[in-house]
Amino acid sequence: MTESGVWFAPGRANLMGEHTDYNDGFVLPFALAQGTTAAATRRADRVLELISRQRPGPAIELALTGLAPGTVAETVPGWAAYPAGVAWALREAGYDVPGARLVIDSDLPPGSGLSSSAALECAVELALTALAGADVPRGELAAIARRAENEFVGVPSGIMDQSASLLCHEGHALLLDCQSGETTQVPCGARMLIINTRARHELTAGDYGARRAECEEAARLLSVPTLRYINDCGDTARINDPTLRKRARHVCTDDQRVLQTVALLRAGDYPEVGALLTQSHASLRDDFEISWPEADVAVEAAVAAGALGARMIGGGFGGSVLALVPGEPSAICDAVTSAFAGRSWTLPEFYDAVPSAGARQVA
Repeated sequence: MTESGVWFAPGRANLMGEHTDYNDGFVLPFALAQGTTAAATRRADRVLELISRQRPGPAIELALTGLAPGTVAETVPGWAAYPAGVAWALREAGYDVPGARLVIDSDLPPGSGLSSSAALECAVELALTALAGADVPRGELAAIARRAENEFVGVPSGIMDQSASLLCHEGHALLLDCQSGETTQVPCGARMLIINTRARHELTAGDYGARRAECEEAARLLSVPTLRYINDCGDTARINDPTLRKRARHVCTDDQRVLQTVALLRAGDYPEVGALLTQSHASLRDDFEISWPEADVAVEAAVAAGALGARMIGGGFGGSVLALVPGEPSAICDAVTSAFAGRSWTLPEFYDAVPSAGARQVA
């Protein structure tokens, strides 16, 4: 048990496998160098005190015993729902969470599709379990954080983001089988670039939940538990509804692309990895219909300027693009910036996407 400390959890980029996690499929994320820190100090009472460096104002104080799903809008404002949800989910899992003062800081831009919410959850989770003196396996922590996001915050997400933040290794992508929970560290020496289109997305909006419901209905029509169990992507043609057919086809083909990407990374064949990235973007744009104009333009401009491939990442409807670059990315950055300027859009931001280590105590 500790009285205070600082814990860090990274954001993530997903190399391949979008919207496959809640379909029990495969994903291939990696942790970023950027992330969220939680500086925690134990309190003597049962109060969770929350302060954000990004949102100046008075501290938010919440009674731990009063936290419950369904009370978010009334008692927990905005961003604070995530750490509050983590405290609730830990207590539901049987961990004696103490009162704590948490000061949150982050260099992840919110709404950028880089999983700032999961980074916040995981940093808080490590802090609270350390203050409680609880040694919780990382896989269990990922499941608890997911429960917080699903049941307390109300986002019907899969387990990819929390798993990436907690389990990734430096220099590797994480192959995660979302059905079995099995993980494999895959060496990743590719040079990658994050293009934050600065078109914000909000996963609590209805579009994300609608896509999940469509996938569940497509699985029902195919008489499989989830879309993971489609043996042949051609089977999706048996779905008469054209929208549901497209949703299922994206999930099935992106699952296949994850496994293809793993083999290509091991072989060092980055041009073919890039080609799969661009294929995935087309699938997300045309079959899953969650891309947005800035992402489409960023992908087109990046590839035209020499990127090996690019695709939107995250839940969709805003956020970031991941580009695989053959070397110095300045020409690609210039081309994307010029394309945005020509359309009078807010100019994008660029970050090196370096596969980094997972969540940890830093002080």
